[in-house]
Amino acid sequence: MDQNDPDAPQDASGDAAFAAARAASARKRRRIALVATVFVAVVCLGFLVGGFLKFANTVTRYTEDTSASADAIVVLTGGSERVKKALMLLDDGRAGRLLISGVHPDTTPKQIVRRTESDLALFACCIDLDRNANNTLENAAETAKWVRSNAFSSVIVVTSAYHMPRALLELRSVMPDTTLVAVPVQGVDLELTSWFRHAGVSLLLAREYMKYMFAWVRISAMGSAAP
Repeated sequence: MDQNDPDAPQDASGDAAFAAARAASARKRRRIALVATVFVAVVCLGFLVGGFLKFANTVTRYTEDTSASADAIVVLTGGSERVKKALMLLDDGRAGRLLISGVHPDTTPKQIVRRTESDLALFACCIDLDRNANNTLENAAETAKWVRSNAFSSVIVVTSAYHMPRALLELRSVMPDTTLVAVPVQGVDLELTSWFRHAGVSLLLAREYMKYMFAWVRISAMGSAAP
């Protein structure tokens, strides 16, 4: 620095002030970013919590329309209670045909009859077995193929109550013109009406809600394109 330059002190002072201003501006931007991040996180958390409570309320309030009928019935496997309920509906004449979706490749009709205490004659006339589906997404795809090949316009959907919202979401995405009638199965070992008092049931509902949200995001992003 030139000691004899009268402008030198002013330049140094100006540089220091400019640096201080930049630092203050950077701190302000960081604070704004932090506040915005916290705000977005709170909004997202509120959305998830609110959505979960609505989901849980829907699951616990499911009721069966005992007079409803349809062209066909589809049951998504995951327990003998589901299949037993679907077979009862078929035997009662609520629909003319039944698809059991997600049957293990080695499972035979006789084994299903033994587990559900049903009539083997129903399998000869009115029941189809889907052995391809391994999850709810594939259940929906196989069901849509079956519905279209048989020209059904309405279907009774049988699955567990906690699984029903996601099942209907997947099914509607691949066959939007088909009328779906929900028949939820309330597991005898699940205290759904008081889920908040049971850690295991709460965890089950939370896990299913997250699966439902992932499915919703996927379907919304891809559109409702039938296979």
